[in-house]
Amino acid sequence: MKLIIAIVKPFKVDDVREALTPLGVQGLTVTEVKGFGRQKGQTEIYRGAEYHVSFLPKVRIEVAVAADQADAVVEAIMRSAQTGKIGDGKIFVLDLQRAVRIRTGELDAAAL
Repeated sequence: MKLIIAIVKPFKVDDVREALTPLGVQGLTVTEVKGFGRQKGQTEIYRGAEYHVSFLPKVRIEVAVAADQADAVVEAIMRSAQTGKIGDGKIFVLDLQRAVRIRTGELDAAAL
């Protein structure tokens, strides 16, 4: 099993969800986060004053999938979240040792 974490622009969340549904992804977790990478924030103007915003709003999407689905899920996220501009985000793939469905006690792939 793999845990896929994607950090994307907020307006791309629905596109990512729509790209994952045909792949059989049955659930995901979405969290609003702030951060920066190479982009290093941006300059904004508020009431005529210019100021620097260090942390930009992003969305963290977490998806647990079977190992054989991981490449297809990563590709779908990449295609659907890409704008071609700086700040599109990152995708991380981690090994997932165990999953347990609390209600039924199902383990690992059955719990996904």
